[in-house]
Order: sequence, then structure tokens, then C-alpha cells
Amino acid sequence: MNIFGKALSGETNNDIYDSGENGSIDYGRLADFRPRKIDTYNSLDERSLNDIISSGLSSPRPPRQLETVKSSECLEALLSPSIRSSAGTPREYHAFEPHPMIADAWERLRLSMVYFRDRPVGTIAALDPTEDSLNYNQVFVRDFVPSALAFLMNGEPEIVKNFLLKTLRLQSIEKRIDCFTLGEGVMPASFKVLHDPVRKTDTMIADFGESAIGRVAPVDSGFWWIILLRAYTKSTGDHTLADMADCQRGMRLILTLCLADGFDTFPTLLCADGCCMVDRRMGIYGYPIEIQSLFFMALRCAKVLIKPDGDGKEFLERIDKRLHALSFHMREYFWLDHQQLNNIYRFKTEEYSHTAVNKFNVIPESIPDWIFDFLPLKGGFFIGNVSPARMDFRWFAIGNFMAILGSLATFDQASAIMDLLEARWPELVGDMPLKVTYPAMEGHEWRIITGCDPKNTRWSYHNAGSWPVILWMLTAACIKAGRPQIARRAIEQVETRLSADGWPEYYDGKLGRYVGKQARKFQTWSIAGYLVAKMMLEDPSHLGMIGLEEDRKIQKPSLTRSASWTA
Repeated sequence: MNIFGKALSGETNNDIYDSGENGSIDYGRLADFRPRKIDTYNSLDERSLNDIISSGLSSPRPPRQLETVKSSECLEALLSPSIRSSAGTPREYHAFEPHPMIADAWERLRLSMVYFRDRPVGTIAALDPTEDSLNYNQVFVRDFVPSALAFLMNGEPEIVKNFLLKTLRLQSIEKRIDCFTLGEGVMPASFKVLHDPVRKTDTMIADFGESAIGRVAPVDSGFWWIILLRAYTKSTGDHTLADMADCQRGMRLILTLCLADGFDTFPTLLCADGCCMVDRRMGIYGYPIEIQSLFFMALRCAKVLIKPDGDGKEFLERIDKRLHALSFHMREYFWLDHQQLNNIYRFKTEEYSHTAVNKFNVIPESIPDWIFDFLPLKGGFFIGNVSPARMDFRWFAIGNFMAILGSLATFDQASAIMDLLEARWPELVGDMPLKVTYPAMEGHEWRIITGCDPKNTRWSYHNAGSWPVILWMLTAACIKAGRPQIARRAIEQVETRLSADGWPEYYDGKLGRYVGKQARKFQTWSIAGYLVAKMMLEDPSHLGMIGLEEDRKIQKPSLTRSASWTA
């Protein structure tokens, strides 16, 4: 019987697993199977958890072997839009024996939904009844991404479509801070919906950084918007949204800000502190890895979404040129493994001319002591920042995982990142996944760089705090790199505490054992991150929404002498 016949006959998705000792996945066959749905429902009062379990699992099966993946070269074929269900609330549990956290997570995710004129347009940041709402009662662009992926994986694309359209409308309004006007393409950091029960009207108010702590505009919002638009298109097969004139214009406006000619001598994007998830001063000014990875992925997503007509053709040419330069720059100068660290350790300084090896004039004495013991002989990662006379050797989780998902990292580099995770599990994962950055800044360095920020004390918040939301990126990156067992181990750790602790925003301590001192409870992206990780590990075909296979056209460019070197 062929694969399609097996699917029709009711055989499980176990058929995609080889019978060999590795239990590996044949990615080429994934698209032939219908992704399983996790049961979600509007109210837990309708059915008990026991009813749900018994209706979907007459006889629990043993855990499935999912240890290695053969190849990630067929990612674009993973997700077949025709097999996605359009049902609003799937009712069957065929995926796996559900953990009790799943029902709790779906109920709370639905409670967080925000409506504009009776249509769902996003999810608020947190529903903590014990804390002042501040801006946690708003819909954040970056925060909504895991919620959007959860809804897409569950066959509920309406809320994602509405979100994409509403944020696009907000992009077009004038963005003014005091007497200064922001660039036309800037996407909002967040928005809130005000309901007037007397006039029976809804009003949407956006924040472009003018109300944010530190008044920093979000650089990553536009990138996440493009990435999510591609995920929606890939999941639903609906190209009409991306093909709309407004969406095409929105993408071009975002890219105009990023691809504009200036004084830059590097293809990376110059950014201020606090412009991404690390939204306070943490010394990331310059060319932070998180922004570069998101920039690279957004360029690749835009490349398949922008229509090659009119201005689109010019943008596609500019995208191609930037991708070539950016991939070389990141893989060459941001990558650190044992061999490269040894090279930097032996750098000569004050080198002049195009023959220089130490191109950024990094002083070897500036290498921090901790990196020599931290970096294993087998393993590597993209460091946090590279700029003149400065290398930030810190680990930043989001930048490294998104580099894998966008194929900014080569296959060997992705494997090395996984090796590093396994070798430094206590430091990077600990008891509650996952460190947003490592190590923490302390003492005088902390005072100077953070401005004595009391929220960013050592091993807390963005100063090496542990963030459960990163679990979904870890899981996607592990599957793409062929190491899903790493993600499974992290998910099992999360399931021991996260729900019982009230789904907190982040954890404190070297091992992430303590609920963050100022962490909000019932943080929506902690909830959604768990659901996405769980669904993706069970059904790897979901990776097609967010993962990009390597573009073989992006080759290592030949380096030619600059025109300025020739009379």
C-alpha cells in the first residue's frame, strides 16, 4: 500500500518514521499526512478532560522514537495547504496522550483573545489578576507570534489574518514622538482596543515606542510581521492576502527602512539598545544577533512574497544582494567555535589595508575569561555582537535559534549549536528553559551598561533570566537540525512546573528555579510557546510554517577589491 493509501486507511503518522534503529524521520513523506489537531474548545465546562482523553485515546501508545532527522532540505514541501482543516474548533485527540497542561493552556490562550468590532485581532500579553496591567493588557506584535502559530497549527487562521490586516493599517498612520516623526514603514510595538459601551464603538490605539519604557521604537516588529505573513500563507495556501496591494506596500515600506543606502560599511543592521525582545539597556547597541537573524529571515520571506512587478522587481534585486552579503558577513565574523576563538586569541592589532586579518581591530585582551571555559571543543554559536574594536561573546538564544530556522546557519553550524546546548545544558537550559542570554552581567559592568536597572539584576529578566516562550524556537530549531530529543528533554522539564507556577513570564536564578521577582503570571506567550512546541514535536510537518530550507543560490561571494583602493 502506498503512503497515501495508508493515510486513508487510518494508519497513524508513525508511518513516516523509518524502522531503522535511529527512528529517523523521512521529511520527504511528511507532506502526505494530515497534521494532527489538539482538541481546543471555547469552554472547559463543555467537556471534562477525562472525556477528551477517552474519546481520542482508547489505548495509550508508548512514547514514539524521534531521535534524529535525516535531512532538512525539504522544508518547503513539509506543509501542504490542501490538508489543513478550516474547522474552528477541532474536537479529536489523536496526536498523543495529552498532558493536563494542554487543556489549561488552550483555555487560557482563548481567554487572552482581543476583539475589535466582534472579530478576534490578537492576544494580550498577560492576564495576571494580582498585578497592575500597565502595557501587559495590549497586543504586542512579537508576543502574538507564538499565539498566531498555535492558532494556525490548530486550523484557526482567522485571528491571524485579522491581526496582519489591523497592524498593517496601523503602519500607515503618522508616527510622532514629541516633535519628531518616525519612518513610514515602522510597525507598532503594540496596540490596545478601547471599547465604548455607550457609543458602542471600538478604537484601536497603537504604540510605536512613544509610550514604551525608554521610548525605543521596535526594530523587530516589522520583521516578525513579514515572517508571520509567510507562515499564514504557507499554512492556509491563501496567497490573496500577501498579494494585496496594501500588503505588498507594507513589506516594501519595511524593507525601505532596512535597505536604504547610508554610511554603513557592513551589511548588518545598526540598532539601538532595547529595540527587540531585549527591550532594555543590555549593551546590545550596534549589530545584535537577534536583529540580524530576524532581518535575514524577513528578507528571505519577503523574497517569496513580493510580486516581481513594478517596484517589486527592484526590491527583489536589492534583497538578493543583501542576502549574499549578510550571509557571508554573519557566517564569517559572528561565528565562534574553538578554532575561531583560538584565532582571535592570537590576533595582531592595528592592521591596515584590505589584507588585514583582524578586520575589526579587536584587542585579544578584551576576550572575557569565562568564554575560554564555556566554549567546548565540539560546538559553537553566533556571538551577540560584532563592531569596531568590540566583540560581545555572550550567548543570545533567539538570535541563534532564528539563525537555524532561517538557514542563516549552515548545517554544520546548526549542529554545532545543538552540540553546545547539550554540552552546556545546566548553564543554557537549567531547570526551566531557556536562558535568553548568558552569562549575566554583575557588579560594575551591570551598573554601567544597564544604568543600574533594578529589573535587570543578575540572572533575572533579560540579564540571563529564563524565558519559557523560547521553548517553541528551541523545538523548531532542534527539529530542523535533526536533534528533536533535545527539545523533548526541555519540554519534559517545562511540564513539571510551568502550569503549576501559573505560566510566569520568566524565571530567576542561575538554573531558573525561581519565578521571576517581577514576572507576570499567566503570560500569554509562555502559554502559546508551550503549545507550539508540543504540537510541533508531535507533528514535525508544522515546521514548514516557520522554517526555511537553505537557499543554494546564496553562495559565499567572491571578495573583490573596493573601488576606493584603486586610483
